[in-house]
Amino acid sequence: MIQIELSREEPWPDGDWQAIAERAARAAIERTPQGPLITTPALVEISVRLTDDAEVQALNRQYRQKDKPTNVLSFPMVQPDLIDTVSQNSDDGELLLGDIVLAHGVCAAEAAERGIPVTDHATHLMVHGVLHLLGYDHVDDDEAAEAMEELERQALATLGIADPYLIRED
Repeated sequence: MIQIELSREEPWPDGDWQAIAERAARAAIERTPQGPLITTPALVEISVRLTDDAEVQALNRQYRQKDKPTNVLSFPMVQPDLIDTVSQNSDDGELLLGDIVLAHGVCAAEAAERGIPVTDHATHLMVHGVLHLLGYDHVDDDEAAEAMEELERQALATLGIADPYLIRED
């Protein structure tokens, strides 16, 4: 069973962020080999923090040595090769899959640049973050990046959100 622990700070507006985060996490997980986490008796927790650019910049500086805000940061708490053991485990233990942190200013600016609602872009970033928690990466391997983007497209399509990687022709 997936549980989202959500915290929202200013300047994120009021909204049903809990439901958005839950749908994003489920859509992402269902498309991966870790899909059984959705129905496992174990409690699988994901922390989602909606905060400001300054907090994300501080985290980015501390953990990635990049002194600038970014749209989303993911902090996995379990090695990807151990995740499968949770869904196969018959007891109802608990697993903290990891933390996802979104920066409002960066997210809002990117959404405006793309001409899409902030909620749609935040949903994409949550899907992206969950995939990172599951061990997906896009930094050093083009093939892995394409596989991750395809999972994002599929997850977002089920949520009624357009392909975020579609190249627009003017």
